[in-house]
Amino acid sequence: MSVLTEDLQKKLEDELVAENLIDAAKLEEFHKRALADNKAVIELLVSEKVITDEVLTKHIASVSGVPYVNLSTAQIDVKVLDLLSADIAERYMAGPLGEMNKRLAVAMLDANNIQAVDFLSNKIQRPLKVYMASEAGIRNVLSQYHTDLEGGVSEAVKTANVQEAADQKASLGDGKDIKTIVQDSPISRALSTILEYAVRSRASDIHIEPLEDALKIRCRIDGVLREVMKLPKSIEPALISRIKILSNLKIDEHRIPQDGQFAVHAADKDVDLRIAISPVVWGEQVVIRLLDKSGSSFKLEEMGYAGRALRAIRKGVKKPNGMVLTSGPTGSGKSTSLYALVQEIFDDSINIVTLEDPVEYKMQGVNQIQVNAEVGLTFASGLRSILRQDPNVVMVGEIRDAETANLAVQAALTGHLVFSTLHTNSAAGVLPRLLDMGIEPFLIASTVNTVIGQRLVRRLADKGTPYQSDELETKSIQETVGMLLPADAASMPKVAEDLGYKTLPLKTQVSYTLVKGSDSPKTPGGFKGRMGLYEVMDVSETIQSLIVKHATSAEIQRQAIAEGMVTMRQDGYLKALQGLTTLEEVNRVAANMA
Repeated sequence: MSVLTEDLQKKLEDELVAENLIDAAKLEEFHKRALADNKAVIELLVSEKVITDEVLTKHIASVSGVPYVNLSTAQIDVKVLDLLSADIAERYMAGPLGEMNKRLAVAMLDANNIQAVDFLSNKIQRPLKVYMASEAGIRNVLSQYHTDLEGGVSEAVKTANVQEAADQKASLGDGKDIKTIVQDSPISRALSTILEYAVRSRASDIHIEPLEDALKIRCRIDGVLREVMKLPKSIEPALISRIKILSNLKIDEHRIPQDGQFAVHAADKDVDLRIAISPVVWGEQVVIRLLDKSGSSFKLEEMGYAGRALRAIRKGVKKPNGMVLTSGPTGSGKSTSLYALVQEIFDDSINIVTLEDPVEYKMQGVNQIQVNAEVGLTFASGLRSILRQDPNVVMVGEIRDAETANLAVQAALTGHLVFSTLHTNSAAGVLPRLLDMGIEPFLIASTVNTVIGQRLVRRLADKGTPYQSDELETKSIQETVGMLLPADAASMPKVAEDLGYKTLPLKTQVSYTLVKGSDSPKTPGGFKGRMGLYEVMDVSETIQSLIVKHATSAEIQRQAIAEGMVTMRQDGYLKALQGLTTLEEVNRVAANMA
């Protein structure tokens, strides 16, 4: 933010008052506080959210006579970024905008600093046309210096030669030498660029897939795989070897799958990487799972739990013993839900022990154990050991077999609270699945407290375009969630509170307000990030009796709905009505759900 003279400060304050952004009396209060705290008034206005940094910057530019530009969502062409080097841009908090009348147009955080502007002009040996932008806008531009995947990798690959792979193979007898060779190679820089791009793009996975004549790189962003580039086939051996070395895997083993892990610091974040390498027809496929250690939120509300579902979960985890189970396909966020449950009940007075494969996030105060089948530490053997460690709460990453299921049930019966996951399509499908594993019906009925079914959908970015539903969409909404929506305005507040929202439309409306995303390079399809769709089933006495009678999942589902369970599809439609996602996205993920 610009440093203002007393004259400009006065003009700014007068303009803010004139624009009704703050009244004079409140401004005077901020003056007194600023004096007492030895802070600038404008600093207090922003920190207390009286005015946004973007709006304030616009008005500072106005009183300073400097043109303003909003760069908070701007996408700058790579060729434009090349006009100003990254190190200079970061040093002077400046972002290039392009060439204008033989001058370089640059947005600066402190455009009022004439000395800084002159120094920057002399540094790059070009006359400047200066604009003012907010800190968020400048940082958005700076972040784009590191997202040119194609250019960065291609530049690294240009300097690599095919002989590098041969050199690595020739040096297999000395692992230390290999590591040194590869670390200093263009291949290392290429891999670093790929990882940097993936982290900045919020990718959850990187797929490196060999083709007959190329190496395809794909990233899973917001749950959808996207091809980002293709590399020459010739660099495949060197790139795969580099990944194996970092993961402490055997670089001369190409016949069997290998799993490993390592950590990197990329895009100002500490990221754990889980590596899975498998032999395929045209070489070795690598799948890298990225786990951001710094940006993880395990709060139930932030994950998308609301209303009835949230109340049912909290009821289940407050019980001193029993089982709370989550279900869904791979990549549906089951493990994250387990971490959130652990976080919900965490207390120094209880002993929480987890058994995971792998340990995805490290939690302070929780005893986490990593499964290692090679040394005989499986879910079953680990669970036996855990029960001798006087735990209050046990988290088992996944119930994969009958032995683990039996041990988990026995743990719940002997006074432990057990959290775990199963692979089923719905919450109701968990109970018959346990029956298939050989667990006696009466044991399931007496131990399972709560069952969660879940999926992940893409979340709409902040800016979307509202529209009114057409006839088909309106019919689909009424058929799916009509029975949940309020019948009249008088009942709306109570119904909305029950479902966890501030407001809801009426079931009798002829159309509904929905939101569609605004496509941009940073928000493909208008989406940014993901959130959960949930159905949470409280195992009531009626459902317990159905389990004992070997009821089907459909029968259990109908009873749960009759008792007030909101299904995953209904949860998705309610979130679409709140403008959080789209009907198309919900139907893509949960079209086959009740």
